[in-house]
Amino acid sequence: MDRRTTLKILGGLAVAGPLHATRAFAAAPKTMATVVKAASVPWFNILNQGLEAAGKQFDIQTTMVGPAQVDPAQQVKLIDDLIAKKVDVIGLVPLDVKVTAQAVKRARDAGIIVITQEGENQDGKTWDLELISAKNYGEMQMKALAREMGEEGDYVVYVGTLTTPGHNAWADAAIAYQKAHYPKMRMVADRFPGADLIDESSRVTQQVLQTYPDVRGIMSMGSNGPIGAGNVIKQRRLEKVAVVGTLIPAQAQALLMSGAIREGFLWNPKDAGYGMVAIARMVLDGTPIKTGTEIPTLGPATVDEANRVIQVDRVLTINKTTVGDLVKQGL
Repeated sequence: MDRRTTLKILGGLAVAGPLHATRAFAAAPKTMATVVKAASVPWFNILNQGLEAAGKQFDIQTTMVGPAQVDPAQQVKLIDDLIAKKVDVIGLVPLDVKVTAQAVKRARDAGIIVITQEGENQDGKTWDLELISAKNYGEMQMKALAREMGEEGDYVVYVGTLTTPGHNAWADAAIAYQKAHYPKMRMVADRFPGADLIDESSRVTQQVLQTYPDVRGIMSMGSNGPIGAGNVIKQRRLEKVAVVGTLIPAQAQALLMSGAIREGFLWNPKDAGYGMVAIARMVLDGTPIKTGTEIPTLGPATVDEANRVIQVDRVLTINKTTVGDLVKQGL
């Protein structure tokens, strides 16, 4: 072997060594765990599809956890567990922003990024992502309910819990719109919790129909509320009672086609999950976020920098005409 050949081989070894070391010691993917309102809810199963897809796209290892029951104290325990595990990012869909506030502060003090969804009033968050305007979303639902009720009569409103921030903001907007535009309509009782669970919303609907036999409308801000209410309406053949609200097309299709649910609204939970991870990646990379910034898959955002809220407009309307196509899209 001549000297020139020897140098070539040695040169190759000298290059190969550092490259191999670079691969061996490459930085591990960042980690993001998202705490949702409750485990095994169809809405969050779809949201998790977005978390996973974006995690692959943006090199972030994602997981999703949620309490077995709709309980903000359980969310706090999950957040504290994630702090102990030293994840890089915590996603949060809060049940009660006051209950989770100190846990969010502990996460931020530990250097963890916190991205919320349906949590624009969550103190301490890094950013909140909203796919709708709370005011517009609530007003859309009231307009639909008023149309189906002929703009008069008694109605009730369901929320997940009386402290769920998004649900109650939408309900506030809907009720205010009714008072301003439909004076012949009347909310007969304060809003009812239970809209996150089918069994609970079914029980509440039975109670409502017994206590307020003249009720003509039910509006639900949680995605399982219209299902529970619609099941009762169908079983009791009370399709004269109009049910509208946030819902998942595949879950509600049969009830929509039968008339037990009149109309539904939502944004794509998969988009929400994807957007949360995309924003986490932007924060990790130090990318500035301001009005006009393109959020991957979601388009240009309106950004409230003071309140740390990122908003895009992605509302879908679900009725007999649109539900089939939406189901085909996987919703």
